[in-house]
Amino acid sequence: MKSWRINDMELLPQVPQVLSSADEGRAIALALRAGESLDEHQVHERAWIVVLDGEVSVTAPDGSVTTGGAGLLVEQDPGERHSVQAIADTRILLLLTPWPGTGHPRALSQQEAPSPPVPQSAT
Repeated sequence: MKSWRINDMELLPQVPQVLSSADEGRAIALALRAGESLDEHQVHERAWIVVLDGEVSVTAPDGSVTTGGAGLLVEQDPGERHSVQAIADTRILLLLTPWPGTGHPRALSQQEAPSPPVPQSAT
């Protein structure tokens, strides 16, 4: 068993911290300062954004917006575009499954490349 106290971790704003990474999924902790954002982007995996502390606004391509604080869970389909804006200083947990998803540059077969080492942070 592994465990993390994400709200007690020293996270640098906009510097994702990979907590765990396996074929089944990847868990990433991220801090955003009030007013900072993750501009419109998409990931190849199914994504769950969990707000641990603070408040965010998540915008979908159709313009719909979901806003919430600690306890908000947003699920997004693989390839679904979105943006995340921190309304207050915020910590989020991002879960991606499977890792890497279909179409991701790291989604090479085991025959083509060995599994990379787990990074301590990602940009």
